[in-house]
Amino acid sequence: MNPVSRDWFIEAKSVFEIRSPALLKDNGVALLRKWFSPFHCNAFCRLPESLRAAPRVRFWGTRKASESTELEVVVRDLGLTPLQAIACATSSNAIALGMESAPPCLVGRYELHGVGYRGRAFMDPAVRLRAMDAAGLDYQVLSPNPLTYFHFIEPRLAQAFCRIHNDALAEVVARYPDRLGAFAAVPMQDVGFAIEETQRAVCELGMLGPYVGSDFGRPLNDPTLDRFYAALTALDVPLFVHPAPLGIDGPAGDPNLKQFDLDIIIGFAAQETAAVATLIYGGVLARHPTLDVCVSHGGGATGYLFGRMASAARKRPWAGAGLREDGAFEALLHRLWFDIHVHAEASLDLLRTRVNPARLVFGTNFAGWDQQPGDLREAAAPYADNARQLLRAHAGPPVK
Repeated sequence: MNPVSRDWFIEAKSVFEIRSPALLKDNGVALLRKWFSPFHCNAFCRLPESLRAAPRVRFWGTRKASESTELEVVVRDLGLTPLQAIACATSSNAIALGMESAPPCLVGRYELHGVGYRGRAFMDPAVRLRAMDAAGLDYQVLSPNPLTYFHFIEPRLAQAFCRIHNDALAEVVARYPDRLGAFAAVPMQDVGFAIEETQRAVCELGMLGPYVGSDFGRPLNDPTLDRFYAALTALDVPLFVHPAPLGIDGPAGDPNLKQFDLDIIIGFAAQETAAVATLIYGGVLARHPTLDVCVSHGGGATGYLFGRMASAARKRPWAGAGLREDGAFEALLHRLWFDIHVHAEASLDLLRTRVNPARLVFGTNFAGWDQQPGDLREAAAPYADNARQLLRAHAGPPVK
């Protein structure tokens, strides 16, 4: 559930439970209890003024000596059932209380503002399909949410989470096989688990490949990942790399990026550019000549930094003999795939001159803050065949 207050922290290891079902009756009191692990005992503070001032609803919380905190929600004449009121109080559905904008989505201590989830195209496939029709899009591939990669939690927990996530996502897209496909979440903190879940997701659930962050505790060229890449080529599926905001469950990242959404606006581009450089400089593409990797948002600043990156491959002391050859960096860069969601036609024009145009695919961040407006059919059409090649032109669960 997504809390309503910027001061109310929800840890990844905490669990919400609704207690005392007898209290869940019209105009009654609903009691929510939040159980914390011993090392994740953050109290929640006052709620935002906009919500505290809302008429006919009162919220309060008390910190107890035990490892639990209670939130009481008193429902007063809202015209909602108590369960609906709970959903409004604890998620982005709080907009139903008359708030002008949805409250932030919190994962750990990370806050995402300005993006609605419940009842929106992010979570409701019927809403998404209507929005796709309006945008002129015939088919989309759904992906794990970067906010919940959970690449830094305990491996067994990550393995369990990814299985639940992929089962649920596969169930959604199986209802619309002609319109929706899916990438799989995988527990990258354990390479063996990542291989197992990728194989299960592809072979049993019909998913199109793994979708990972660019930071999961080891660089993309770490030798321990070679067997993961080998498994992808054996399955004949691509790998999609998309950054996550730093600090959700792993290292905090650059403190200079903690305002103005700079962790997304600039931080993502830096991570994507580093991913491109690491895959090339680190020999991943050379060691796995049939591996397909797609990097989000045009590979960050790759188009702009192309000259500097290529020059380093030829001149820096860490560059191997193969990279120093004329055209070697460029040839490896042309192996990579990129989505073209780069927000400006001039940026896209520059990218096209540096990478392989046959390996560009259409991306949207559909229903997100930066989705392209209007009918996208004409803009997306030139990239449809590229996407079919990247996705091996299949979708949905295997035929039994």
